[in-house]
Amino acid sequence: MATGDAKPTYDLEERTFEFAKSVRAFVKRLPHTISNAEDVKQVVRSSGSVGANYIESQESLSKKDFRMRARIARKEAKESRYWLRLLNTNEDEALDRERDRLIQESTELLKILSAIINKSTP
Repeated sequence: MATGDAKPTYDLEERTFEFAKSVRAFVKRLPHTISNAEDVKQVVRSSGSVGANYIESQESLSKKDFRMRARIARKEAKESRYWLRLLNTNEDEALDRERDRLIQESTELLKILSAIINKSTP
């Protein structure tokens, strides 16, 4: 879902882009700890890779290539969820709510990508 929108974004390319942007905005507000520094690097990479791999799947040369790229995008959504869960918010309620929203979005992206993969599998 795009930040501030009342309704979900159904263009998956745009939705994955908004997810990556939201993750980047979120991590800027986190406490600066050694573990957050490392985990932030990971979540920034994986959140951006969801959309990048989805875009690559749309440009694939074969069904097999399409499924592989979509599976990588799904894996990155799952990985993003993992890294988001690890981030330390120092129990800041606003940061906790934003993290929960991002975890929910990564879960929804994971489900959407799973449905796409399942429909494309012979």
